[in-house]
Amino acid sequence: MVEKTITITNPEGLHARPAALFVQTAGKFTSNVWIKAGEKKVNAKSIMGLMSLAVSQGTEVVIGAEGEDEEKAVNELIDLVTSGLEEV
Repeated sequence: MVEKTITITNPEGLHARPAALFVQTAGKFTSNVWIKAGEKKVNAKSIMGLMSLAVSQGTEVVIGAEGEDEEKAVNELIDLVTSGLEEV
């Protein structure tokens, strides 16, 4: 299991288009991937789950994964978030 904490810097947070990019990226991996904000943890491959977190700019989140490509999954999602959630 791999987990990393990051602060969301995108002005839109993880809403609409940024959330769709995040979920699309998470879906490329076979590992179970999640994102946690506060006490709520959701499947990072679920757009509805991610939207339910209502993550805004400045929110600290934990991105985690467990499975055969867990390290690559977490690193790629961290890279996506730190790049401003632009298309990969």
